[in-house]
Amino acid sequence: MRLPARFHALPFHFTALALILTAAAWGQEGQLDKSEPKGITTDEIIHRFATKEKEFKEARDQYTYRQDVRVQTLEGDTVDGEYQQVFDVTFDDKGHKVKNVVFAPQATLQRIMMTEEDIDDIENRLPFVLTSDELNEYNILYVGLQQEDELHCYVFDIAPKQIEGKKRYFQGRIWVDDHDFQIVKTYGKTVPDIRKKKGQENLFPSFTTWREQIDGKYWFPTYTRADDTLNFSTGGVRIREIVKYSNYKRFGANVKITYEGQEVPKDQKAPNQQPPQPPQK
Repeated sequence: MRLPARFHALPFHFTALALILTAAAWGQEGQLDKSEPKGITTDEIIHRFATKEKEFKEARDQYTYRQDVRVQTLEGDTVDGEYQQVFDVTFDDKGHKVKNVVFAPQATLQRIMMTEEDIDDIENRLPFVLTSDELNEYNILYVGLQQEDELHCYVFDIAPKQIEGKKRYFQGRIWVDDHDFQIVKTYGKTVPDIRKKKGQENLFPSFTTWREQIDGKYWFPTYTRADDTLNFSTGGVRIREIVKYSNYKRFGANVKITYEGQEVPKDQKAPNQQPPQPPQK
């Protein structure tokens, strides 16, 4: 998000793995156990979840779903501006993915403006994916074991090794289920914040994304929440952002989806696990 007018910017410095994690983000977890994993190395865990993430990314590209986005500014606890958009991600008659907006009331935001980077982050980076193709771009630090409701998870902190050009990255923490070796929760933000010499600032909130198991196989994002203060050079603006993903349905075209190297029949499902639960909406 950026301010409606230009202001003098503060200098920006980025350090890999310099994570600022608020206590509010850890409200749903058990105590962090910093012991090493048993019976498997951290490198093996990383390799296995990155491979699963690649399968997840390819599979999600073959699903339709609805995404409900709401961004609010708050003065204290009072909402004083809002942006909302509801859209369906579907396919055209040639099998190309398309976005159909079904609800988009007039935005009432006054203290910030939604930018192209904000929209791109909401559609492509809040449901963060770290595949085997992207591992070399990140520093990945194992930090321990943690219970997430019914799930036992390996926990990693990640950050980009370096910022290249205008490319955007994720920096934060991920939870990997020790059974399916898939990411079930992420907390962090997209980086870098953008502070131009002429004073234009484009800042991004920290967020948490929860996933649920869809069709008994893939952990797809279902709920993202951010409640953060964007510290512009002229002062802070409190932001609340909620993104809901629903109605996942596998596209009916003749495509092949794999899971653990095997093709997944459309009518086959595996036993569900209890996902980590987001806060009450």
